[in-house]
Amino acid sequence: MDHLTNFNKERKTRRKSTLDLSSMVYGKVPPQARDLEEAVLGAIMLEKSAFDTVIEILKPECFYVDAHQRIFRAMQSLAQKSMPIDLLTVVEELRTLEELELVGGPYYVTKLTNAVVSSANIEAHSRIILQKFIQRDLIRISGEVISDAYEDSIDVFDLLDEAESKLFEITNNHLRKNFDSLDTVLVKTIQRIEDMRNRQEDITGVPSGFESLDRVTFGWQSTDLIILAARPSVGKTAFALNLARNAALHASKPTPVAFFSLEMSSAQLVQRILSAESEIWLKKIAQGKMEEHEMQQLYRNGIQRLQKAPIFIDDTAALNIFELRAKCRRLKNKHNVGLIIIDYLQLMSGAGDKRSSNREQEISTISRNLKGLAKELGVPIIALSQLSREVEKRKEGDKMPQLSDLRESGAIEQDADMVMFLYRPEYYNITANEFGESNKGETHVRIAKHRNGALETIKLRALLHIQKFVEMEGDHFEDLGLPGNNWKPVPGNSGDDQARLYIQMGSKMNDSEFGDEDPV
Repeated sequence: MDHLTNFNKERKTRRKSTLDLSSMVYGKVPPQARDLEEAVLGAIMLEKSAFDTVIEILKPECFYVDAHQRIFRAMQSLAQKSMPIDLLTVVEELRTLEELELVGGPYYVTKLTNAVVSSANIEAHSRIILQKFIQRDLIRISGEVISDAYEDSIDVFDLLDEAESKLFEITNNHLRKNFDSLDTVLVKTIQRIEDMRNRQEDITGVPSGFESLDRVTFGWQSTDLIILAARPSVGKTAFALNLARNAALHASKPTPVAFFSLEMSSAQLVQRILSAESEIWLKKIAQGKMEEHEMQQLYRNGIQRLQKAPIFIDDTAALNIFELRAKCRRLKNKHNVGLIIIDYLQLMSGAGDKRSSNREQEISTISRNLKGLAKELGVPIIALSQLSREVEKRKEGDKMPQLSDLRESGAIEQDADMVMFLYRPEYYNITANEFGESNKGETHVRIAKHRNGALETIKLRALLHIQKFVEMEGDHFEDLGLPGNNWKPVPGNSGDDQARLYIQMGSKMNDSEFGDEDPV
C-alpha cells in the first residue's frame, strides 16, 4: 500500500513539474506588473524605511521577473545581517551570491533606481504586485486541478481536499489581517462596553439555556474555543444538543447553530432533539412505539417547535479542518450562524499530504485551526473531546476529570479559552452523596479553565431517558427518590448554596376555591 502511495505521489510530482500553463490559455500573458516591481525595488534602495513596509506584504516569489526575485532575496539577506540596503550593498550582495550577472549586472540594478518617481505610494504598489501574484497562483492551482481531474486513477474526494487546501494556503499566507493601532481598538472596546452597559440582561454571548452556567460564562463569547470533555457515555452529545437547542430556540436571543457530528447520523441526532423537546422517552421514539397521545405530544411540543429552529446538522464522517472551514464560512455567510458545535475533536482528520504520523501533533494542529476559525468568523466554537483512561485508574472517589486527562491533548488546553468537564457520579456507580441522599442524574459541569472568568462547578440534572439536562433547582425532585414533586430545598448555612434539608410544600389543593356543594 505504501509503495502505491509513493508511486502516486511521484506520478503527480512528475506531471505537475511538466505542466505548461501556456498550453491551456493561448495568447494570454500571465497577470504581472513589471513597472511596479521595478519601482518598488528601486524605492527600497533609495528609501531607508521602504523595505520594512514591503517585507510585510511581499515575498520573493511574488515578483514575476526572475531577476527581481533574486534582487529581493539579496535585500532580505542584507536585512538579516542588519546591513543597510542601497545600490552599492545590493550589487555587492548579488556578487557574493554569484547572481549579479544573472540579474543583468550592475547596470540593471542601477536602472531600477532611475524608475523611481516617489516612494510615497510604495505600499499601494506592493499590494498590486501581490494581487497579480495571487492571480498567477490561482491560474497555477487551476491548471493542476484540471490536469488531475483528467486522471482516471485519482480519487475525486482527494482532489477536492487538495484543491481546497491549496486555496486555503493562498488565503492564509497572503490575505492576513494587518495590525490595529491602540486608539482604533479603544474606540471599538468603548463602544462594546457602552452596548453591554445599556443592556437589560447580563448575558453578553450566546446563551446556554442554563441560568447557573450563564451566571459564570455570561454566555458563549464570540471568538472563543470551548472544549467540552468527558468519558464515553457520560452524556457529551446529549448535553451539546441541549446547548444547540437552547441557543436556537432562545426566547430573546435565538441564535443559528451549526452542529457537525462525526460520530452519529443526522437522523439519530434529530431523534434525540425531539425526545428532549417533547419529553417523550428516546427509546419510544427510536422504536416508533408510542401511544396516540404521545404522537400528538411529539407533533405539538416537538416537531412544530423544531421546524422553526435554525439548527444546521452535518454528519460527514472523518471531516478535516479544510472542509470544516469551508462549510462554516458558507453557513456564516448564508445563515449568519452564531454558534458552531463539533462532536467530536478526536474524530477529525488531517488534510491531504499534511497528515501527521504523530496523532497528538495532528490534534494540536486541528485545535489551533479551530481557534483560528473562531476568530475569523467571530463565533464561539464548542468542540467535544474524549478523556483518556487515566481517570479510570485513579482511586475511588477521585474520578473528577482534570486538564491532564484530555486525550491526545497536545495544545488543546493551551488553544482553548474554556475547558469544561462533564462528570456524573452515577457513571462510576456512586448512587448517593456523603449524606446518603440519592444523586440520581446529578451532573457536574466543571469549568477547569476559563481565560476570561471564574473556575466553578455547576450542578445540573441529567434526564437521559429524554436526553435532557435541567437545573438542579426545579420541579423534578421525584426523580431523586423523594416522595413527590412538591419537595423544595432549604439552603445550608455554609454559603455554598447546597441544600442539606428538604421541606414539603403545601398541597395546591389548598389554593383552590370551593363552592358550597363540593364533591366528596
